[in-house]
Amino acid sequence: MELVEAVEALGALAQPTRLELFRLLVRQGPGGLPAGEVASRLEIPATTLSFHLSQLTRAGLLSSRRQGRSIVYAADYGRMGTLMAFLTENCCQGACAPAVPRARERKRHGLLPREPRRRR
Repeated sequence: MELVEAVEALGALAQPTRLELFRLLVRQGPGGLPAGEVASRLEIPATTLSFHLSQLTRAGLLSSRRQGRSIVYAADYGRMGTLMAFLTENCCQGACAPAVPRARERKRHGLLPREPRRRR
């Protein structure tokens, strides 16, 4: 990924509604969601949604396909992975900590449920 492409993608995500929209589609999976369902879930008008969808699509972060009378939008996981790789490419000059915290650290910070203590 080139610097200009990364700036365009990050710029598209640098707006609260677009970031929320992108995260919704990432959670939804590769099947995506019809535009009407996205508008309903995010509680935004169709015209506003259309603007945000076009910004994310132009940045290469979303793909779309026609399904009957609807247009279904999905996150472009390949592009998202490329952006993440670009951002972490030179992380810590090669001496990076793991990207995902170990289970013990996730538990300590409340990211994993605690296991019940065993009685002796």
